[in-house]
Amino acid sequence: MGHSRKKKRTHVVPTEEEIAKTPRSLVVKSGEVGPSVSRLVRDVRRVMEPFTASSLKERKNNRVKDYVSISSHLGISHLLLFSQTESGTNLRIGRVPRGPTLYFKVNSYALATDCLHLQKSPSTSNIVFKTSPLIILNNFAGEDKGKELKLMTAMLQNMFPAINPSAMHLSDARRVVLFNYNDATGMVDFRHYNITVKPVGVTKGVKRVIMAKDVPSLAGFDDISEYVLREAFASESDVEDGPENSVTLSEDYFGRVNRKNDQRAVRLKELGPRMELCLMKVQGGLCDGDVLYHNYLSKTKEEIAADARKRQINLTNQARRRQEQEANVKRKNKDKKDADGSGESDSDNDEDEDGDGRGGNMDDSDDEIAAVAEKPKKVRLAADDFGADSFDPNEASDSSDGSIDGAAGGEDEDGDVEMEERKPSKRAKTSSKSSSDKKTKTKTKEKNKGKGKEKIKTKSRSGSKRK
Repeated sequence: MGHSRKKKRTHVVPTEEEIAKTPRSLVVKSGEVGPSVSRLVRDVRRVMEPFTASSLKERKNNRVKDYVSISSHLGISHLLLFSQTESGTNLRIGRVPRGPTLYFKVNSYALATDCLHLQKSPSTSNIVFKTSPLIILNNFAGEDKGKELKLMTAMLQNMFPAINPSAMHLSDARRVVLFNYNDATGMVDFRHYNITVKPVGVTKGVKRVIMAKDVPSLAGFDDISEYVLREAFASESDVEDGPENSVTLSEDYFGRVNRKNDQRAVRLKELGPRMELCLMKVQGGLCDGDVLYHNYLSKTKEEIAADARKRQINLTNQARRRQEQEANVKRKNKDKKDADGSGESDSDNDEDEDGDGRGGNMDDSDDEIAAVAEKPKKVRLAADDFGADSFDPNEASDSSDGSIDGAAGGEDEDGDVEMEERKPSKRAKTSSKSSSDKKTKTKTKEKNKGKGKEKIKTKSRSGSKRK
């Protein structure tokens, strides 16, 4: 019975610091673009794998701020935006979230499918896209080069993960991305290759035997020597595979016969796409900010200072408006909380009042009696306000209309006060008259009752005498 295989390979899990330092990119299209530009975006995403969003589905109305808002959550460090206008195709490469931004014009491009169709025996595999590519920057250094090229060099170099040769495995080197600067035209050529190795010092037939998965057919040959010697001549690629172009493998490389310490020739097969880029301008921020470089326009120091002042004023105004908005939001939230708290307190008071009424305490009854007792005092105070504090109802019953007119006809220095005094005197007089009438009616009723009693007494006396 067989034994289980012992696992000798170990997978080193990257630390959080390494993950945080690894650059990640978003390759998107902005606005309405044609089908060819959409395929170009997919090809560039393929180049930036595995640290990119390969299956991202953007919308036409997405803006730069939408991508910036999710960049912090996903660890995005670079943003590549393709757009299309009437003049051509444009590419913006920006560092998230604060810039700078490089503006390129895509003079010409070829898709990955076009590059593969040009090859006699194209070969692609998804395995090569599981590791990040190596980056080569050619002809970017030099004292005569401007500052814009130094900035472009740093930007392009930081788009891809850094390489540690001492800790890197040879099998991780599968692809190469090449940026070549042309001094004559000022263009930047972009290429994408796949790395392959082949044996050195053998004929083409032997290479086929060694590298082929199946044994070649020898039906048309009498001897194997005929098969080997028939293709003994060297091709152009074999001539290039000299000692100066060969390397010694330090580790086992992917393939059938690529073992450690073997001599192998390095070959590059183009995967695509191709692009020819022209740097138009450089901005300090992410798609905004100071124009650090422009290919066609140049400004004086005074114009640059004026633009800086204008931009500073705009920034201060934005900060002031932001503070005002935050203050308004805080004030509204505070008012809302106060309103909610006052409503709760009012409801609590109402509940307390209802509970006291149901209990029927003696203190509440005493308070009600005191309030009823104070009511005549309030009426008296109201009469005093109308000037009826010195009014006597007996005098009012004996007085005539002429006395009222005489009292009303008195003139004071202030005419307004006279009109105010007339009305309370009339009201007091009418109230006195009504009270005097009630008194006379009660007196007459009492007299009538007394007379009736006297009649009954006289009748009873006369009856007793008759008896």
